[in-house]
Amino acid sequence: MIKPHKESHTILKGTLLLTVSALIIKVLSAFYRIPFQNLVGDVGFYIYQQAYPFYGMALVLCTYGFPVIISKLYIEKMSVKDVQGAKKLIVTSSFLLSLIGVILFVALFYGAPYIASFMQDPHIALLLKAISFIFLLFPVLSILRGVFQGSGDMKPTAISQVSEQFVRVSTILMVAFYLRNEDLYTVGAGAMFGSIVGGLVAVSVLLFYLKKRQKYLPVFFQKASIPSWSEAKGLIKLLCIQGFAISVSSMLLLFIQLADSLNLYSLLLKMMTNEHAAKEIKGIYDRGVPLIQLGTVVATSMSLSLVPIISSEKVKKNMRVLHDRIRLSLLISIMVGFGASIGLLSIIEPANIFLFQNSEGSSILAMQSTIILLSSLIITLCAVLQGLGKIVFPAITIVLGCLFKYLFNMYFVPLFGAYGAVFASVLSLVIISILLFMVLLTRVKGEIIKGKELIKVAVAALIMFLVLKGYQWLIDHFLNEPNRFEAGLEAMVGVILGGLSYLIVILRLYTFKESELSLLPLGSKLIQLLPKKNRS
Repeated sequence: MIKPHKESHTILKGTLLLTVSALIIKVLSAFYRIPFQNLVGDVGFYIYQQAYPFYGMALVLCTYGFPVIISKLYIEKMSVKDVQGAKKLIVTSSFLLSLIGVILFVALFYGAPYIASFMQDPHIALLLKAISFIFLLFPVLSILRGVFQGSGDMKPTAISQVSEQFVRVSTILMVAFYLRNEDLYTVGAGAMFGSIVGGLVAVSVLLFYLKKRQKYLPVFFQKASIPSWSEAKGLIKLLCIQGFAISVSSMLLLFIQLADSLNLYSLLLKMMTNEHAAKEIKGIYDRGVPLIQLGTVVATSMSLSLVPIISSEKVKKNMRVLHDRIRLSLLISIMVGFGASIGLLSIIEPANIFLFQNSEGSSILAMQSTIILLSSLIITLCAVLQGLGKIVFPAITIVLGCLFKYLFNMYFVPLFGAYGAVFASVLSLVIISILLFMVLLTRVKGEIIKGKELIKVAVAALIMFLVLKGYQWLIDHFLNEPNRFEAGLEAMVGVILGGLSYLIVILRLYTFKESELSLLPLGSKLIQLLPKKNRS
């Protein structure tokens, strides 16, 4: 029998493993786009980004959505030694997810010409058909990951996720390199094929571990009775509602990209009638995707680390500590998100030259940097509300936000071009933030974020902005037109200089106490920068 402290250590180790693997795949998912854009150019990048949101949604379904709810239900069954119930869960999940997977595959494969025509670019159908096959792998990936996680064995899930993304990214870049002289739509379809290869590798890894662990997972190797409709109905309802709700809550940035895929190019085309120019502008606009993704990963990695504590305090009904943890998680998301937004805005031109070979669209990317703050806050709000038991509302709000984004594009893009699309994104995210915050206020009484805390963050951001602008002013005296290497050096020094100045000011303004920092990753290091009188 496993001792309680050993079991607790195993669960903690497994959770850490999943957290690290999630961080790796998010960083990989953002970084590969930069060399890919360098290989295929802005038009090739536009082509890829038109189809990417459909793959991204499949990835979320089989990584963050259904595995989470399957693991939760599996734990509930096995905690009361209900092996037959666990078997029926697997049978029901297999049937339901297979049905969903086939429906999504058929809808995307046969609907590809209609979707591409709606986008005003019929050639995109080739990419949509290529990516549709990923939905056939989604049931196997979701069920195996869910059961492994439910049994407390996080290693297979973590390794399958990292392997999938590493193989996918490697395949995409190799295809882009070897087909770089071919038609860009062919390159895009080849890149989408990399997602299928990655998915097959993930399935292979999970099946390998399933065979290796068969004596620990008898539910997969023993005959199961078919659940009755009354038994299956409850499971199907739970899987559908919670599985999709958790998935949609993780699709914020994907839905924003999807809205742009559906109508931004067609709206730009109406403005200029030149197909190549419209595609190029959309490709330049899409340069912001990896920058926003990286900034959001950094901003949420610290704030989301507090969510399990929030769930725990809710169970204990310790309202004072619960309020403090919610406040801290939101304050950190605002602090890091605001810093990342202002920092990126301050060094966007050298960063653009370094990452994407020229400075085109720097002003558009500078505007997009504000999305980092808003998306970080929304992702944290969704996680907090889910921790408080509000599973469905965040998902509904994000779907509404996507609809707002699509409609706002139709109004603002004809007026301001790509700048209008950025404004549509920001306005949609502001609406989502307000709706989520209003619901949070109904669940948590009292002031959540104090005005003086926001003022301290704003002061620190202003000081960082001035430091970076002063630094760039000095650099401009020596480098009038920096080459790519010089721009890269300027950007990287700017990141370090801006990050340090912002962090030091934040901590020196007594924004956080030692007890609060101790809850965060690397908190022990940050405590050393606190004024001594604030260490309590």
